[in-house]
Amino acid sequence: MLIKIGYDIELGVTAPTALIYMLQVHPSRAGDIVQGENITISPPLRTDHYIDAFDNHCARVEVPYGVTSVRLRNDAVVYDPGTPDPVSWDAVMHAPADLPVSTLPFLLPSRYCEVDGEMLQVAWSTFGHLPRGWSLVQAICDFAHNHLQFDYQRARATRTALEGYRERVGVCRDFTHLAITLCRCMNIPARYVTGYLGDIGIPPVPYPMDFSAWFEVYLGDRWHTFDARHNTPRIGRIVIARGRDAADVPITMVFGANSLLRFDVVTDEVPG
Repeated sequence: MLIKIGYDIELGVTAPTALIYMLQVHPSRAGDIVQGENITISPPLRTDHYIDAFDNHCARVEVPYGVTSVRLRNDAVVYDPGTPDPVSWDAVMHAPADLPVSTLPFLLPSRYCEVDGEMLQVAWSTFGHLPRGWSLVQAICDFAHNHLQFDYQRARATRTALEGYRERVGVCRDFTHLAITLCRCMNIPARYVTGYLGDIGIPPVPYPMDFSAWFEVYLGDRWHTFDARHNTPRIGRIVIARGRDAADVPITMVFGANSLLRFDVVTDEVPG
């Protein structure tokens, strides 16, 4: 299938500054772009592109004196196989000593994922008796999905996994942080993913379209997709960026005072 993606984001600024954006399709999906990304910045500003430590495509925009807002727009068409997320119940869980060294950073604590103290106790008391492997990760997804109440009105950019666990509320990033933290506590490498996920294959949801967050765990010989927010295999995920948690993959980050003036996201299956 073909999926039309895009966004229209405008940020207000009050002084000369710079902003970073991670808004391009991840390099791993570059070969699936059928109609190229057409990123425009209004007004036209100097932009430096680079690849970060997690292989994400990033850009830094210089915002000079006199500019009071920056508008980012993009549209593209991406090929997707149109199949739900694969499920591999026989995927093997490795002991930490046997994991590829490249996965080890995703076992450690990070900005929003406290892999110690209370969360470590919660993880082992709740899941310590379960068989290791895919079923353990699924049990963690079930727990996070049922423990948190989804509520856009109570979203908070600084909420950590522990705070989400205590407050029992959040949005997709909070479901993801909680599940990632519990996986790491159980010695399963887990990394944060942000990207496009539309209402393909499900009834339309009563929320404005937004970017989505899910996570990947390392089992067997590769990374596998899980989603604690929706907790069911979905169709049409298009990765933008991966990292240890949301701090590594900001959609936009402005180095100074700013305000969000516009935020529209498109993720639609192309008819036919």
